[in-house]
Amino acid sequence: MVQLLSVLVCADNTGAKSLRIIGKLGGTRNDILSVGDIISCVVHRGSSQAQIKTHEKVKAIVIRTKKEIKRADGSYIRFGDNAAVIIDIKSKEPKGTAIFGPVARELRDKGFLKLVSLADEVL
Repeated sequence: MVQLLSVLVCADNTGAKSLRIIGKLGGTRNDILSVGDIISCVVHRGSSQAQIKTHEKVKAIVIRTKKEIKRADGSYIRFGDNAAVIIDIKSKEPKGTAIFGPVARELRDKGFLKLVSLADEVL
């Protein structure tokens, strides 16, 4: 389950290794986060020579969760880790140029087409 203060893997090539969630954009009613939610994060671990430094505040989107997601056809999908990608909040496009690992098909429905096109695999 992904919630406030959870640590996520950063699945792009911006230089951040892990992200800690400090808030959710668009309301505070639901504390549980799912695939496609935009979150506010702090870089928990990162590379020193990278574009994004450690302890920097960033916006990100959740692309994978260990908690299963129910789809419209009745099937479920879950991933092996919790992961997010750092985005530019104005254009809602990823800051990195590559995304590692699979992403969920639900991101396409939520309008993150650039993110889906950069991914290796869409499940």
